Amino acid sequence: MLAYIIRRFIYAIPILIGVNVLTFMLFFIVNSPDDMARAHLGQKHVTSQAIANWKQQHGYDKPLFYNPQTSGVNGYSDTLFFQKSVGLFAFDFGVSDAGRDIGADIKQRMWPSLALALPVLLVGLLTNITFAMLMAFFRGTYLDITGVILCVVMMSVSALFYIIGGQYLVGKLLHLVPISGYDTGLQAFKFVLLPVIIGVIGGVGAGSRWYRTIYLEEINKDYVRTGRAKGLSELTVLFKHVLKNALVPILTGVVVVIPTLFLGSLLMESFFGIPGLGSYTIDAIQQQDFAIVRAMVFLGSVLYIVGLILTDISYTLVDPRIRLQ
Repeated sequence: MLAYIIRRFIYAIPILIGVNVLTFMLFFIVNSPDDMARAHLGQKHVTSQAIANWKQQHGYDKPLFYNPQTSGVNGYSDTLFFQKSVGLFAFDFGVSDAGRDIGADIKQRMWPSLALALPVLLVGLLTNITFAMLMAFFRGTYLDITGVILCVVMMSVSALFYIIGGQYLVGKLLHLVPISGYDTGLQAFKFVLLPVIIGVIGGVGAGSRWYRTIYLEEINKDYVRTGRAKGLSELTVLFKHVLKNALVPILTGVVVVIPTLFLGSLLMESFFGIPGLGSYTIDAIQQQDFAIVRAMVFLGSVLYIVGLILTDISYTLVDPRIRLQ
């Protein structure tokens, strides 16, 4: 297994290089440093000298990939790509266009994101699995039909409806929790409670319907019929056998949301004023601070690849037929 993990990490290197190069090209070729300067200066008629001064102050006055004014290795190191992108592989995120330390901001803001995203993931997963198992257990009955209709309706409703409706009903009318804001320590509970509930409710429709499909597919397999023929109860078949064999596709779906544990929910954090990485990214986009956006894109790619590796490893724990070579 160790050789497999090492091999997967080696495979991830060219993927990260490709993501890094593609991101660099989007931010520095499609959107040139001159365009960045004009956007930050915020003037209709910006002089060439003002653009040159801004680029020099923020380190954007160097060539993209090769500097012909220097010789040897310096020709490649004294470039925008080396100074702005290569350091990301060592998790050196540099400074933002506003002069802030991006690495320090990430360390500070990752905890509010985790406080929001981790409960949403765990509680949502438990809720979706339980609701889907109930629909599968009572398949073909009014409970199953009503549950499917409810899931389709909840899937069709925008996430903004849950956020704004929850803030208005629970925060403004009932005054049970604050509408927005954040605090440290145990005081953070009252600020993340409503976003967690909204996040769980917003994901019940799609998650439960998908898990129900997985369970119904497993129910029709031969080992289930064999278990019933041996006299096993329906609950034993569902919770001991079907649930265990359905964990492989469930784990595959969970890996998609692993980056959100650190990057946070963009909409949720923005609407509830939670100072996490999601609102950090939104603020950077609005302020056109492309150094922060590049760092967030790279960090999301790293987390997604790590999630894929962890998912492959977890397959061996839930399905003995899978062996990592």
